[in-house]
Amino acid sequence: MADITLPQLGETVTEGTITKWFKKVGDTVAADEPLFEVSTDKVDTEVPSPISGTLTEIRVAEGDTVPVGTVIAVVGVAGAAPAPTPAPVVAALAPTPAPAPAPVVAAPAPTPAPTPAQAPAATSNKLLSPVVRRLVAEHGIDVNALVGSGPGSRITREDVLDHIDRNGLKATPAAAPTPVAAPVVAAPAPAAAPTPAPAPAPVSRPVVVSSEREQVIALTKIRKLTGSHMIMSKSTSPHAFSVVEVDYANVDRARTAIKESWKAGEGFSLTYLPFISRAIVDALREFPHLNASIDGDNLIVHSYVDLGIAVDLDYTGLLVPVVRNADGKRIRAIAREINDLASRARNRKLSPDEIQGGTFTISNNGSAGSVLTMPIINQPQVAIMSTDAIVRKPVVVTSSDGSESIAIHPVGNLSMSWDHRAFDGAYAGRFLARVKQILETQDWSAEL
Repeated sequence: MADITLPQLGETVTEGTITKWFKKVGDTVAADEPLFEVSTDKVDTEVPSPISGTLTEIRVAEGDTVPVGTVIAVVGVAGAAPAPTPAPVVAALAPTPAPAPAPVVAAPAPTPAPTPAQAPAATSNKLLSPVVRRLVAEHGIDVNALVGSGPGSRITREDVLDHIDRNGLKATPAAAPTPVAAPVVAAPAPAAAPTPAPAPAPVSRPVVVSSEREQVIALTKIRKLTGSHMIMSKSTSPHAFSVVEVDYANVDRARTAIKESWKAGEGFSLTYLPFISRAIVDALREFPHLNASIDGDNLIVHSYVDLGIAVDLDYTGLLVPVVRNADGKRIRAIAREINDLASRARNRKLSPDEIQGGTFTISNNGSAGSVLTMPIINQPQVAIMSTDAIVRKPVVVTSSDGSESIAIHPVGNLSMSWDHRAFDGAYAGRFLARVKQILETQDWSAEL
């Protein structure tokens, strides 16, 4: 027998919602075969079984949200009988407190009393997890007023919690036992239904309200997690900041010459980002202390480059998928992988191992028009580069005979935040100068 636990789904993710089981109890499952689907604030992904065998027990029902590390299922040896007591699955639909009132009301059996507090959930045909159903009942929420953000517009626990925060609701103590017991004892037990739940009352915390002059929006979970991670990073690393200006005329000549045939063949545009990524990867070979992580009092220098690319999720948050072993890839392979990872990130189709474990990160703020950005280090890495907007501007050009003239070239800043524990300004400055030199002098046409 082996316990199947909810895996770590990203460095800041602490819980996940089981949205689908691909197997039922008694089914045979092969190693690496999709076993269940899980949804988090960052990733919706299929999770494969780590072993082969028979699924003997499912402990977490579809729609339930549990912390990382929770045992959600058990897989036994092939052909093993299912667990004799499948109570955990049933318990999700019929909560455990229900049997308690039965001995008290066993004698009288008149017409059952209605349960007003349960009405919102009972009168809705929306699929609700036990956790969501409990929160709805405890706070007297009309399910039809909720908008689901989960797969298939399913109402998640976060949707309910956001609704509670926006409306300043609190749980009603007297109502809590009623929704739990009512579905089980309604038929035999009229007396088991206590006084209807009182209307929810406001609490002392601020109520989210809007007016014609302003709108108050509660922070989403991903915004809160991002903030916590950034505060942790700023308090962990002594951040320093360096900037270099790059003339992209050399890159532009190679890019312009093939951009039409590239898009026709690859199906996406050739941007500046793959060139910048390749230049950073090449420069990291000469300045390895930037391709490193801090572990306590040690600097761990990596002999490989796993390049993280920050992706904006339609202004709702950031995700950092990783181009694995980028130091062994040329521009075309890097461009393909960046495009694929970014597309799947926006559609929440990345697997957990694709968004963690990077050794150096690029934040592509230039695509939004930023000209100078100070990014925050992605812990436990020691540096992060911001690629800012590339705009056409006058530059001084030196010809082969040494004479100078003014020309209009595409120019942009590369801005880097770095951890002063790992190295000093001279090391950071020379690394940036080397990235600039590669971009401005490399024969990109030959590689493309």
